[in-house]
Amino acid sequence: QVQLVESGGGLVQAGGSLRLSCAASGRTFSSYPMGWFRQAPGKEREFVAAINYSGGSTYYVDSVKGRFTISRDNAKNTVYLQMNSLKPEDTAVYYCAASIATMREPDFYYWGQGTQVTVSS
Repeated sequence: QVQLVESGGGLVQAGGSLRLSCAASGRTFSSYPMGWFRQAPGKEREFVAAINYSGGSTYYVDSVKGRFTISRDNAKNTVYLQMNSLKPEDTAVYYCAASIATMREPDFYYWGQGTQVTVSS
């Protein structure tokens, strides 16, 4: 069993920054990819960013490229999402997820409870 606990969400003005953290426990954290997803009200959950086991490869949805950065600290079993130049359309519940194999979206099997990010205009 894997437990994921997100933190760092909140209310921020457009143009501001937030850093989300996700603490993982329950298995060898450094062996698997991690990702961040988000779900806005009335919309389906969407992929935001993913990082491979070592941190050497990252992927982003086009809408956040150049503004968001995913990183991980395997010594701390933690993955981060640094969000800069936030826009109102970034408002959503952000979920941390752990893959059981690859960075393909269907492989993200374990999920955190989510943290709310609200960007005011």
